[in-house]
Amino acid sequence: MNQTQTTLSSTPARAIRLAVIGLVGASALWMAGCSSVKLDEKTPPIESRNVSGSTGQTAPAAASTVAPVVADDGSAANAALSGLPRVIYFDFDSFVVKDEFRPVLDGYGKVLTTIRSKKLFVEGHTDERGGREYNLALGQKRAEAVVKSLTLLGVSTDQLEAVSYGEERPAATGSGEEAWSKNRRVELKDR
Repeated sequence: MNQTQTTLSSTPARAIRLAVIGLVGASALWMAGCSSVKLDEKTPPIESRNVSGSTGQTAPAAASTVAPVVADDGSAANAALSGLPRVIYFDFDSFVVKDEFRPVLDGYGKVLTTIRSKKLFVEGHTDERGGREYNLALGQKRAEAVVKSLTLLGVSTDQLEAVSYGEERPAATGSGEEAWSKNRRVELKDR
C-alpha cells in the first residue's frame, strides 16, 4: 500500500477521533462553566467581623434588600384567573369558538403565557342529542378548538389537556333549548 492510499483510508477514522476529542473538550468546558466557585473560607461572616473600629463591638448586620424566595403554589395564577369566566358555550353541532368568547381566551392566554406553571383541563361537553360516540367526538373537537385558540396566543401545549365528556356531565337537566344551550360548552378547570 502506498502512502496516498494509507492517508485516504485513515481519513474517516481520523475524523471520528477529532470529533470525539472536540466533544470531550466541549463537555469539559460546559461542565467548567456550570461549576460553582468556592468562597474564601478564611473570611469570617459579616456579623462576626469588627467593623465599628477600636471599641471592640460589632455592628449589626445590614438589612437585606433581597426579596425572599417564595414557592409558586399557583395562587398568583388562581387570583389572575378568578375574574375570567370558566365556561365557553357553542352553537348546536358546532365546535367553532364564537367571537363573543375571544376576550375570555385572550385573558387566559395572557395569564398562562405569564405563569407557565399553571395547567388546565379543557373539558368538552355536548347536549343529549346525538349518539354517545358522536357526542364524545364533538366534545373532544370543542376542547381541542379551545386548546388550539390558546396555543395560537402563545400558551404551551404542556399547560393544557383536552378531555371530552360528551353528554355524560350535563350542566342543566331537561330536554329543551334552554338546557341544551347550557350543556354545549367547554369548561376550563385547574389541573
